Amino acid sequence: MLEADFKYIIDTFFTLFTMVLIIFMVPGFAMLEAGLVRTKNVTSVLTTNVMIYAVASLMFLLVGFDIAFGSWENQNQSIWAFFLFQMAFVGKTINIISGGVSERVRLIPLAVFTVIMGAFIYPFIVNISWGADIFKGTFLDLELFDLAGSSVIHSTGGWALLAAILIIGSRKGRYFDGKIKVIPASNIPLVVLGALLLWIGWFGFNGGSVGSISSIENANSVAITIMNTNTAGLAGAITAGVLMYIRYKLFDITMILNGALGGLVAVTAAPNLYDIYTPILIGLVGGALVVFAVPFFDKLKLDDPVGALSVHLVNGIWGTLAVGIFVEKVSFLDQLKGVVVIGIFAFSISYAVIYVINKFSKFRADDDVQVEGMDVNECGVESYPEFKRAI
Repeated sequence: MLEADFKYIIDTFFTLFTMVLIIFMVPGFAMLEAGLVRTKNVTSVLTTNVMIYAVASLMFLLVGFDIAFGSWENQNQSIWAFFLFQMAFVGKTINIISGGVSERVRLIPLAVFTVIMGAFIYPFIVNISWGADIFKGTFLDLELFDLAGSSVIHSTGGWALLAAILIIGSRKGRYFDGKIKVIPASNIPLVVLGALLLWIGWFGFNGGSVGSISSIENANSVAITIMNTNTAGLAGAITAGVLMYIRYKLFDITMILNGALGGLVAVTAAPNLYDIYTPILIGLVGGALVVFAVPFFDKLKLDDPVGALSVHLVNGIWGTLAVGIFVEKVSFLDQLKGVVVIGIFAFSISYAVIYVINKFSKFRADDDVQVEGMDVNECGVESYPEFKRAI
């Protein structure tokens, strides 16, 4: 066998394997969200996650991939493997949105937005950052370093979520008479399972983004990428746990897990460029940002049941800027420009699209529907029919 053929086969297998790890993030998001919402809304959340994977992936196949990359050619591995790997990313931007608007979002308008996000909005952002770059030489020609999507995926989803929350509003009863009503998670074991599935999936998310494993240099790059990814998650979890104990004398597992996810989001921009110690600092800041951002968004009455704004938007920005701070060969101004351009585009276009869709099909369920539960009204199937539904 020729060496070139061997490398082609190994890299194709590597890409397919890491794609499968990323797909594990689909049940990861589903379980995390199902555990954080009330029992009367669990089936709705699970249905939404399956819908997002199916619709976003198909739209990326039919339309989005061509916009993002402009060509179905790849000399180093099977183009079909490369497509599947990129397809695995698409739904994550919308998963970020669905979690943040859960317990009051209706399925049909969200599905319509998923079509537009998977076919046009996300692929355009990929184009100007990772892909064909049809705007080369213009202001939209980004020199952004973002290995696996701190901005391209996580901030994009976060900005779109912010637009959605501003239009849809909060859950019934969440903010009343100047007070914040605490709505506890319904199933902590599912939250833990979902977060850990996401953590495992992140190894494919970041490791696969190196693109090749068929040489000693690339194999080492993949290994340190996965190692640094894990390190940032560890640091984020520990930091969030310590800060929660200092503030409340309690260990909140949901915040600890979100701290880990915040560290993972933050390091995603450049885990292949850092030494083995820098991800500790990046994860430490990421975990702290989650702890302080969650109550901050609540004070602004931005109702986010899963903390997605704090995890994905805030840490997507932090992680992208951190590359310009800690990596000498990367320009901080280029990173800042990438954050600004992606933020303006993702927020403004998402806001406009959601606003228009909302005129024809309301995103927010009526108050009486929210009281009864989204499961009964949207799906007709309850996850826990033997339980008395709580208001």
